[in-house]
Amino acid sequence: MYSVGDLVQPKLGGPKMKIIEIRGDQIVTVAASDEEGKKYTLSAAEVSLYHEDDDFGVC
Repeated sequence: MYSVGDLVQPKLGGPKMKIIEIRGDQIVTVAASDEEGKKYTLSAAEVSLYHEDDDFGVC
């Protein structure tokens, strides 16, 4: 479903995230604006692919 390098956004809202690792149904992400920053582990069901509508990310 997702691949390393994909940009995603939490379905409940939040920043654009980049997938850096996939562990089964869990994904490890970092903020797209800070790829050296904190890592977040999320369920793949909690996110959707990121896309923009004008200047805003839309879940």
